[in-house]
Amino acid sequence: MREIIPDVYTFSGLLMGRVYCIRDRDGLTLIDCGLELAAARILAQLRAAGAAPDRVKRILITHGHPDHVGGLPAVAAATGAPVWASALDRPQIEGRAPIPVPSAADLSPLMQRISRPNTVLPGTPVDRELADGDWLPEVLGGLRVIATPGHTLGHLAFWQPDRRIVFAGDIAMHLPMGLGRPFPAFTVDMAEDLRSAGKVAALEPTVLCLGHGTPVLTNAAEQLRAFAAQTA
Repeated sequence: MREIIPDVYTFSGLLMGRVYCIRDRDGLTLIDCGLELAAARILAQLRAAGAAPDRVKRILITHGHPDHVGGLPAVAAATGAPVWASALDRPQIEGRAPIPVPSAADLSPLMQRISRPNTVLPGTPVDRELADGDWLPEVLGGLRVIATPGHTLGHLAFWQPDRRIVFAGDIAMHLPMGLGRPFPAFTVDMAEDLRSAGKVAALEPTVLCLGHGTPVLTNAAEQLRAFAAQTA
């Protein structure tokens, strides 16, 4: 684990899908859980930092894709922490419905081959449904839930207004050349995703923590505005 800003950490060596850990007064909060193989590494890095699994008090999920909830069953079982996620992505997280993907007509031949329209995840119960505007006072002095549909129907971001940090899942990817689009084969509505990026940019975040790539620590709002200005 390494610290991004005070009380906010990220894990290393998870292969795909970035996971964040927030230190709160009552324990720890995780945001997402990476791939299935990431679970053991998350738990090992928590222990190496001196945190027993039961120090995790809640798990927030940005969206129900395998690189964000693949490790969720094992992490939830080991920690006993409740899972908080959107109502729209809940059926996928609980393994009750396949993951929605774009229409084949909207994808290039290569993306059509990569897309997996009938993927059903191993289910993990969602203990609390989150909706746009919800306030989570338990986490980092208070997080605002922001609905950011596009990559998935129920994609969420989490905004801390005092520290001006936003955890924005796969609204974009932080690539070496800047912010890039989420993977088209798994983004149900790219135009809506860009609109959601503009919504997050309007918050004027300083720090942007995404699900892929290193956290953006400078000019986050400016970079998001430029990203959102693209045409789908």
